[in-house]
Amino acid sequence: MSQDASTPSRPVPITDPATAPFWKAASQGELSLPRCEDCRRVHYYPRAVCPHCSSESLSWETLSGRGTIYSWTVSRRPAGAGFKPYVPYVVALIDLDEGARMLSNVRTDDVDSVAIGQAVRVDFEDMAEDIALPVFRPA
Repeated sequence: MSQDASTPSRPVPITDPATAPFWKAASQGELSLPRCEDCRRVHYYPRAVCPHCSSESLSWETLSGRGTIYSWTVSRRPAGAGFKPYVPYVVALIDLDEGARMLSNVRTDDVDSVAIGQAVRVDFEDMAEDIALPVFRPA
C-alpha cells in the first residue's frame, strides 16, 4: 500500500542479534525461524533460548510459509497514525505447518471472509531498506 508524504509511516522493526536472521530471511522473501536442536521444536518469536526446553542450541530453518488461522480479530481503529491507511486490518494467530504459532496480519480485501481454520500463505511487504514484514494471505 503506498502512502503519500503527509501520511505517517508504520513503525519499522528494530533488529537485534537474536532477530537479525529472521529479518534477513524476510528481506529475501523467506520465512525462517529457530529450531531447537534438543527438543526439535520451532518457535516464534525468535530468541536466544528455546521457550519449550530452555536450550541454547538453536539453528535457523527456512519454513514453507503455509499455515492456518488459529484466531483472529479485525482492527477497525488504527494502532497509531501509521496504521490508518490499512484500516480495517486483520490481526491473526497463525499455526504454521512446522508447529510454531505466529502473530501476524492477514491481508485480504474482505476482512469479513477470514475464518478460524482458513489456510494462509506467507507474503512479504517491504517496509524499509533491508526490512520486509511477513504477512499472510488466504491460500
